[in-house]
Amino acid sequence: MTLPLEGLLVVSIEQAVAAPQCTCRMADAGARVIKVERPEGDFARGYDHIVHGESAHFVWLNRGKQSVVIDLTKDDDKALLEAMLAKADVFVQNLKPGALAKQGFAVKRLRQDYPRLICCSISGYGESGPYARRKAYDLLIQAESGISSVTGGPEGPARVGVSIVDIACGLEAYESILEALIARGRSGEGAEISISMFDAMAEWMAIPLLNQEWGTPFKRIGLAHPTIAPYGVFKTRDGADILIAIQNDREWRVLAEKVLGDTSLGTSEKFATVPSRQRHRDETNAKVAAVFAAHDVEPLMQKLAAADIAFARVNDSELLGKHPHLRRITVDTPSGPASIPAPGPLRAGEPRQYGPVPSLGAHTQMVRKEFGFGVSRAQRSTQ
Repeated sequence: MTLPLEGLLVVSIEQAVAAPQCTCRMADAGARVIKVERPEGDFARGYDHIVHGESAHFVWLNRGKQSVVIDLTKDDDKALLEAMLAKADVFVQNLKPGALAKQGFAVKRLRQDYPRLICCSISGYGESGPYARRKAYDLLIQAESGISSVTGGPEGPARVGVSIVDIACGLEAYESILEALIARGRSGEGAEISISMFDAMAEWMAIPLLNQEWGTPFKRIGLAHPTIAPYGVFKTRDGADILIAIQNDREWRVLAEKVLGDTSLGTSEKFATVPSRQRHRDETNAKVAAVFAAHDVEPLMQKLAAADIAFARVNDSELLGKHPHLRRITVDTPSGPASIPAPGPLRAGEPRQYGPVPSLGAHTQMVRKEFGFGVSRAQRSTQ
């Protein structure tokens, strides 16, 4: 079966997470992705050595790509990049603003020379504006955008525990490129796209921002709901944390009867309505906590499921690895196979095969020959 992006050539000068997230999705969809790396490689290769000695970050986001080493201080390598871009459908890059222009690859010039080329630049704060030249990493943007201010508990702001900024930015880049490909199919024209990490997170912060500007600023309350009770975490007898979400009075009555074992709580003046439970939040939560503390986690989850109560176990990564609902894929790495979580979309009748994670420069010689270049001096020195 032909995959949606099969036949497209993507050239990406990428590092870290955001741009690799974007091009990983494109490789999964069948595009040929040539990952351009410095002689020392994408620095994400050195983030850790968790998976067979390979970086977990790199294994996660670089399957199915071809790795080509290019040194943009060398004219021969610049010429190779130019030849690749002349044939490319999509060009992705996440170097700091202005870095590529200094090497002769300004996006404006590329768009003039290759009108069908879709260029996508990913940066911290965009190509212009007062912060455009600032260095930007995931955690810095979590702080600067305010996402950390609404994450955590009353004691202080917290980091979201995964690279949420990079992931959001990479996926926005991917969807923007797909839009540009659809538009190019109609007009024949490529596009110039700029995605900033700050803009991606600022848009995600719309609800806290609007609440702030209209007089009801968010308060950090951890895994709880600011206006509904019981809606939060309760501990079981064997030490597990269970989060329940009771959103209306009918659900409260079901919880009271079928889980708490006290139907009177469903009609009591103190607890019968959302506002009354909010006024008596501590007492409401205490009623739930006492019952949960008398049960072990597995029987309690069975009871909650039977009553059709919305709940979740507060898992850690160890429990996620054992989760019955977790889907996985296996990808080959230079040091052995790795099992990783599967991408979210499930496509009926469209099985996906996921390519291997490349070693640094694994495809340099092949690509040089393909585009009419001999083996470079740098490549010969590594052979």
